[in-house]
Amino acid sequence: MKAAYIQKFGGPEVLTYGDLPDPAAGPGQVVVDTHAASINAADWKVAAGDYNNPKFPVVLGRDFSGVVSAVGSGVSDLKVGDAVFGVLEGGRDGTYCEKIAVGAAIVAKKPAAMSHTEAAALALTGLTALCSIEDCLKLKKGETILIQGGAGGVASFAIQVAKHIGARVLTTASAANAPYLRELGADEVIDYNASDFTKTAGKCDAVFDTVGGDVATRSFAVLKPGGRAAFIASGGQAPKPERSDVQSLRPAVGRDRPHLEKIIELRRSGAVRAPHVTVFDLAKAQDALKVSAARHLKGKLVLKVR
Repeated sequence: MKAAYIQKFGGPEVLTYGDLPDPAAGPGQVVVDTHAASINAADWKVAAGDYNNPKFPVVLGRDFSGVVSAVGSGVSDLKVGDAVFGVLEGGRDGTYCEKIAVGAAIVAKKPAAMSHTEAAALALTGLTALCSIEDCLKLKKGETILIQGGAGGVASFAIQVAKHIGARVLTTASAANAPYLRELGADEVIDYNASDFTKTAGKCDAVFDTVGGDVATRSFAVLKPGGRAAFIASGGQAPKPERSDVQSLRPAVGRDRPHLEKIIELRRSGAVRAPHVTVFDLAKAQDALKVSAARHLKGKLVLKVR
């Protein structure tokens, strides 16, 4: 099968396009013929060695959409020909390729009305946003949340989930992306090039940070006493606040079919829409990874595999 993979750690330039052996379906698994795979910030971090995966070659990528081409023993709820989408098991990479072996229990059937590109774009972003906003922060109707880096894939989905819950949503972004984020439902867009969010956001019940670095640590300043902040770009542990009256949380993003089905339902009901997507062919995965690593992307990057 064709795949985009690394043989050593480094920047996006270490990503190679070539041939690797086809996988087989083990017990409880299905093999999916990949049609689309999305690119996430974790991918270039894996390539850089941030996760210290020592076994090469490493195929990058965590979420996908495609069609079941083989079924392992013990799988009764999926069959060859089913269109499915999902996210690989936690701690595992390997979707920038033509075939994927994955646990059947953690993939969901893709609706016919949703393209493979859209499904791949929504999988990990939707899963992360739902686990962060609903499960971790437990955002409630009437609360105010600041979502950092609103134009990114996870953050743009989180804006829509927060509005669906009934929260007031503030977000940071460049001025160029403000109209897009208002269309998604943001009540206020703070231009990070012109304003200091710690002075303009007021007091918030919650913060969801997708940026990391000093943006993450400064986010505690906008929380009300008793407020909580969730961080997905600060490594495996949430940063420690200097104040004792707020919570600092690292969302646990599990892999399961119910969350994927919740994404489908939110999309079907119109509560969320597909993100802005830029498509690259699998053979151009290195170019796509360079765009992702530059960290100024609106929406999602998706690799067209078939």
